[in-house]
Amino acid sequence: MPDQASEASIPTGRLRRVVPLAGLAARSAGDSVLAALQGRRSDPERYVRRAERYVELLGRSKGALMKMGQVLAFVPFGAGLSPENREVFQAAMARLQTDAPPMAPGLVGEVISAELGGSPSEVFAEFSDEPIAAASIGQVHRARLGDGREVAVKVQYPGVADAIADDLANTELMAVFFQLLRSVVPGIAKGDPRKAAADVAARITEELDYTREAADQAAFAEFYRGHPFIRIPAVVPERSTRRVLTQEYLDGIDLRAAMEAGQELRTRWAEVLFRFYYSNIRDLGLMNADPHPGNYLFGADGSVAFLDFGSVIRLAPGESDRVFAMVRAVIRQDAGALMAALVAENVFWAGDRIDPADVLAWYSALFEGITGPQPMRMSPEFSRRSVEYYSPTGPFGKVIRSLRTPDDAVFKERIDLGVRAVMAELWPVADWRAIVAEYIEDGDPSTEAGVSHWAWRDGRLAPK
Repeated sequence: MPDQASEASIPTGRLRRVVPLAGLAARSAGDSVLAALQGRRSDPERYVRRAERYVELLGRSKGALMKMGQVLAFVPFGAGLSPENREVFQAAMARLQTDAPPMAPGLVGEVISAELGGSPSEVFAEFSDEPIAAASIGQVHRARLGDGREVAVKVQYPGVADAIADDLANTELMAVFFQLLRSVVPGIAKGDPRKAAADVAARITEELDYTREAADQAAFAEFYRGHPFIRIPAVVPERSTRRVLTQEYLDGIDLRAAMEAGQELRTRWAEVLFRFYYSNIRDLGLMNADPHPGNYLFGADGSVAFLDFGSVIRLAPGESDRVFAMVRAVIRQDAGALMAALVAENVFWAGDRIDPADVLAWYSALFEGITGPQPMRMSPEFSRRSVEYYSPTGPFGKVIRSLRTPDDAVFKERIDLGVRAVMAELWPVADWRAIVAEYIEDGDPSTEAGVSHWAWRDGRLAPK
């Protein structure tokens, strides 16, 4: 654990936070990354050092820079890197999920005292100084309430709001970051990187207010109350404020451990992730926009606990119907209906000179999991192919170059790619088309989990 002096404050001030990362990003974008893109071999040891340096800088920066770095931790890297460098880079960036430098116990106590009116030992019956998770904006501690309930307490880093303000004020640095992201994941943030950075900035700013997160999490928890395999931790409002969020403690294993389970259990967990995604769109009109691996806990009974609701997208009226219309068109191979749905979502404009058949071919490739032969096995390679299909120089480059960029496109792409990447790590095998049909075409339940989900859903939403 770092000493308190070393963690007394997050570096603030535009110059202090910008210079090291800006220089590193410029060197990386101009050297190893572009060398890989051009097919040249880079020095593996040098690449390892660069990836590790990224983790060190992003991890200690906290705030917006670290949050943006975490985007890279779960994206399935595609054609941008050689296989060996792809592995090195992703493994290093994944450490941002679990190995972010924590703050000292004294600082944790200061935040809790300021927010809840007493020290951790006064506010909680038990409180562990050792964090169980350290992320970009806060870290999580295990505790116990006076009534015996076990809870997880998320405490915001002191100074993180100022650090984020410094990051977000430096639009050039954020643009450089997105340029680097696009160099290793072509097409993920098409268009002006400053616009993409502004969208991310708005979302990250929202995450600073834990009262907002608590309200969103409570909405999910209330909706999924009593669900057979989706678990959402209940919020403890009397121990939650703008900078402290106390919630029910839920147990489970992380993704790395889940990857070692048997085929049946891995498929079940992936199905739960898949159903959570479509259920939220259909019945809640909400999307949890932070689907990185650290936000899931996998239960031995096949359930999944969903954590962290700091970034939630609210779908516009009618948007759920338009999303499902698009998926139906892809499954039915109806190019005209697909184009109509995409125009309605501002992905294309009515006057764009783009062949609907090309758009259908692109979406059919992106939706390979439901358009291909069923049952379909998902794999990390399957997930990486999805990223490559976003490349403006790839097989669907003509379509990609015609895409518009709606304001929230970056986060919606992030949800889609993130959920797909986590599912793929589990190597699941299922009839994904039949599962999707349950949500978009009122198809009959196709699995045991589907039977229990719809029985719960019909009972939960039945008129009282």
